[in-house]
Amino acid sequence: MPTAVPDDRPARTPLGPALGLLRTARPRQWVKNVLVLAAPVAAGRLDSWQTGARLALVFALFTAAASAVYLLNDARDAEADRAHPVKRHRPVAAGQVPAGLAAVTGVLLGLGAAVAAALLCGAMTAALLAAYLVMQVAYCVRLKHVLVVDLAVVATGFLMRAMIGGVALGIPLSRWFLITTGFGALFMVAAKRYSEAVQMEGAEGATRALLTRYTTGYLRFVWQLAAGAAVLGYCLWALEASPAEAFLPWRQLSMVAFILGVLRYAVFADRGTAGAPEDVVLHDRPLAVIGLAWAAMYGMSLVGL
Repeated sequence: MPTAVPDDRPARTPLGPALGLLRTARPRQWVKNVLVLAAPVAAGRLDSWQTGARLALVFALFTAAASAVYLLNDARDAEADRAHPVKRHRPVAAGQVPAGLAAVTGVLLGLGAAVAAALLCGAMTAALLAAYLVMQVAYCVRLKHVLVVDLAVVATGFLMRAMIGGVALGIPLSRWFLITTGFGALFMVAAKRYSEAVQMEGAEGATRALLTRYTTGYLRFVWQLAAGAAVLGYCLWALEASPAEAFLPWRQLSMVAFILGVLRYAVFADRGTAGAPEDVVLHDRPLAVIGLAWAAMYGMSLVGL
């Protein structure tokens, strides 16, 4: 009697496509959208429930926009993902979600986010969100295959997250905020690419094809350059004239925590283990302590203690 071959395909249930769409939207990546708080926090503007409600709305809209991009990306790359040892388990590649359904859901989600932003948050917020969507779709279609431009696009996506909270609240964005945030994002993006390149050495097809056209030396140069520029931008901001503080110069002292945070993250980048930035940030206790120390010093600077 022939032995039955086990079927490892995902079980089809009424909730299968819905759960697959949710997985394709990458809930673990939503933590990145907390960056919408960056500009209001930097300006000390988290001072009312109205502000909190508006930022919660912006967070939800940006999360919808980012999820739309993931859905479109997976629908487009389904065939290629099926040949990948890890990505083949994604719901679209695994056949749990039809590619057409993922694409239509992504289009509707993206358009809905842009329209809702225009109606509820104003023209500038909607324009920034729409620009993010256009840029990310262009990345999925073409730009992710262009050397250097792919790094710039991903880093700019993080910068837009950090900008949109300030735009929604009408907060002027300082040059130091933009420089520090932009280069900080490039630092993390290049460190992620470097880690992927290190881990894929000798493993053909283990990750994105573009990495085979970068050298690890070049990616190391990029994340080191970006880290230095981010630190320089932050230090120049911190050393600018600021209101007198009662006891200690917290704004200047926060430089120490900021630099330590960059140095701590660089440990993982140098080891080639920064391929999942959210895991490094959320699971490394020393980095969390450094982050809390920075937040405390920055907060005391804002309130003038």
